Amino acid sequence: MQDALSADTRIVPVGLGARSYDIVIGGGLLARSGALIFERLGAVKCAIVTDENVAGAHLDTLLGALGDTCPHAGTITLKPGEATKSFSELASLCERLLELGIERGDAVIAFGGGVVGDIAGFAASILRRGVALVQIPTSLLAQVDSSVGGKTGINTPQGKNLIGTFHQPRLVISDTDVLMSLPERQFRAGYAEVVKYGLLGDVEFFNWLEKSRAEIFAGGPARGQAIETSCRAKAAIVAEDERESGKRALLNLGHTFGHALEAHAGYSDRLLHGEAISIGMALAFEFSNEMGLCSGQDAQRAIAHFKAAGLPVEIGRIPGGAPGAGVLLALIAQDKKVQAGRPAFILVRGIGEAYVEHRMDMEKLQDFLKRKCSGK
Repeated sequence: MQDALSADTRIVPVGLGARSYDIVIGGGLLARSGALIFERLGAVKCAIVTDENVAGAHLDTLLGALGDTCPHAGTITLKPGEATKSFSELASLCERLLELGIERGDAVIAFGGGVVGDIAGFAASILRRGVALVQIPTSLLAQVDSSVGGKTGINTPQGKNLIGTFHQPRLVISDTDVLMSLPERQFRAGYAEVVKYGLLGDVEFFNWLEKSRAEIFAGGPARGQAIETSCRAKAAIVAEDERESGKRALLNLGHTFGHALEAHAGYSDRLLHGEAISIGMALAFEFSNEMGLCSGQDAQRAIAHFKAAGLPVEIGRIPGGAPGAGVLLALIAQDKKVQAGRPAFILVRGIGEAYVEHRMDMEKLQDFLKRKCSGK
């Protein structure tokens, strides 16, 4: 693989025994993706799944990189946005992949952000009972989070990603150069997931983010370092707890609240995933502070960082209006982490000290959400 890499390329291994794979991070990797795939999978026939925005900006580069090394079966272009992650779109995608002649020995390339990665990964996991998956994430959020770890899924009216599978990729190729074409709002939303890794278990990383945020946003060397550190944090957790029976749940800091807010917003551009998670992490810190778990100083410091990055931290900032507390609690009750009818929450004892709370005081939570939903 080294022939396809430059000196500044970073490789993060995900240790899962015989299913281990690499996350390759660096500039200019899209143009070398064919060689990277060949090194890992051989001359495999590939079907590309992408969206309209990514196809317009980068598809020609990927097709040129595949060349004769990895035969191209065809490209399926989806509409961008969370609404694409539906049963009907999944069914259509699977049928189209079969029409392209994708067999068990072939591969699906998920070429896009988190939406494409989730639905293309899901399709790859069930097509002919499982075909190889290569993730080429094109958004910051996908590069630091959703492309790593094997989670796939679609949304339903009851909640986000409630239908899905675990299907690990064979390779993740994260070209940092493609982020230069990412809209500013999308980059900010992805940055929320970068901050998450500092807040849940690495206070030194959070300290560094406070100093390096401007360079990360500007595209300096700190950007690659932030992506690598985030991926190493997730890879370590996934290797320890692949199917989220324990420590991996910590990666959902802010997500119990955030996913409910996304469902309320109809999985639309009213509220991007990272924006919802920013609000969700702010709520987790504020509630932890009210419960006497976390200092007010740490809560305000975390919230101040989200604000400095241009991210929302209040439910009332959601365009179109905030949900009522009852609506929000009903959506939270559908969360994937519910056990015996009780939702699990990721709370914090401080920056870098997240933990899973299975015995939430629901009366206190309801009172907290009533105040937050009413803007108090």
